[in-house]
Amino acid sequence: MLLDPGMDLTLRPMKYPHLFDRFRDAIKNTWTVEEVDLHSDLADLNRLSPAEQHLVSRLVAFFATGDTIVANNLVLNLYQHVNSPEGRLYLSRQLFEEAVHVQFYLNLLDTYVPDLDERAAAFSAVENIPSIARKAEFCFRWIDSVFGLRSLETRDDRRAFLLNLICFAACIEGLFFYGAFAYVYLLRSRGLLHGLASGTNWVFRDESMHMAFAFDVVDTVRAEEPDLFDAEMQREVREMIAEAVECEVQFAEDLLEQGVSGMSLADMREYLQHVADRRLQVLGIEPMYHSRNPFAFMELQDVQELSNFFERRVSAYQVGVTGSVTFDDDF
Repeated sequence: MLLDPGMDLTLRPMKYPHLFDRFRDAIKNTWTVEEVDLHSDLADLNRLSPAEQHLVSRLVAFFATGDTIVANNLVLNLYQHVNSPEGRLYLSRQLFEEAVHVQFYLNLLDTYVPDLDERAAAFSAVENIPSIARKAEFCFRWIDSVFGLRSLETRDDRRAFLLNLICFAACIEGLFFYGAFAYVYLLRSRGLLHGLASGTNWVFRDESMHMAFAFDVVDTVRAEEPDLFDAEMQREVREMIAEAVECEVQFAEDLLEQGVSGMSLADMREYLQHVADRRLQVLGIEPMYHSRNPFAFMELQDVQELSNFFERRVSAYQVGVTGSVTFDDDF
């Protein structure tokens, strides 16, 4: 089975072809940081209000280490326990994508924050900014929850692993980053920071695929070991997601404390609850909040970016695929 101890090395006969398909789909979304022109944002940075400048500063500080945390969990906890060469191919590809994201956010810091002391402060945000430190503590606690497991020998071991996987898919990539994307696309909807939004389009697609793969793993394990997904497991997942929402609401309070036009704290809380409900539904768990999506600009996110294709390759295209592609994720 998928979580059996050991390491199957044989791709033929292929036991989990749907995981191999995820790997192939990820290859189609290959992009490089050099394709993203952040320098076009420099003029916009000077046009931002003090409240918007604070928002961007906090957002950049979160991005500085967010994907590094995800990559660490992938290497330390996920790769060794998915006993499928097809699955490990995808995880190898995901690790590459996390490295590209880290490079993108490094370029973002270098471009947006030229002052070396301010840049150092952004990298230490997990220690010095309470709203970011709380999210980091949440992440590290779940990393540590399975760090000592060398193999998944017992039912409790498997449950612990699944909770870690669900946490990083539904809460960290599927909520913390989706909340961050909402701030980026708010600014884009007002004609600001198109370079950041262009790079975020690529990251958005990657994160959506990361979640889809993780939920595929969950569904596969659920089919193989249905007894793992009992009422207690559902209760733990709901508590985990509720805590993640509160972490992200605290971050929103920080970002929006000075008042940002077009986004209230109440609307952001409702959006986060809406996203949390979508994650629960994918996991086959009853939604908790029954909240709507208050942001029209997020509903339009799957509309292709308009651009001259001969000037730059846009995120509406995939490598080796002709025609148009839309985002798969439901906000």
